[in-house]
Amino acid sequence: MPRDFSRTRRVADQIQRELAELIRDEIRDPRVGSVTVSEVRVTRDLGHAEIYVTGLGMDEATSRQMVDALNGAAGFLRRQLASRMRLRTVPAPRFHYDPVFDQGARLTRLIDDAVGDDNDQSTGD
Repeated sequence: MPRDFSRTRRVADQIQRELAELIRDEIRDPRVGSVTVSEVRVTRDLGHAEIYVTGLGMDEATSRQMVDALNGAAGFLRRQLASRMRLRTVPAPRFHYDPVFDQGARLTRLIDDAVGDDNDQSTGD
């Protein structure tokens, strides 16, 4: 039976915290604005980290450009992580666009529109 809080999960959580700080403080690329690191998945051998990010207030195309910029800075970010974390090898980061926040905002707009339509119909009777 696996433990509830495995080593890979602890490493992923620490990488998520450190990367959020590093991206905010160290990345100067104009394509990278306000970034939310929504999830980090680390392989069992700690060789790779799949990092899911969303740009706040960005459309999907701009967010994908941001992901390209972060993947370009992956080597720099890995070196910075190595200096902050006490691991023999730091997982190689690979950034991916995470559409979850955009989908949530879209659903919220749809719900608000539906509620507004219902209110308009009920007052129009």
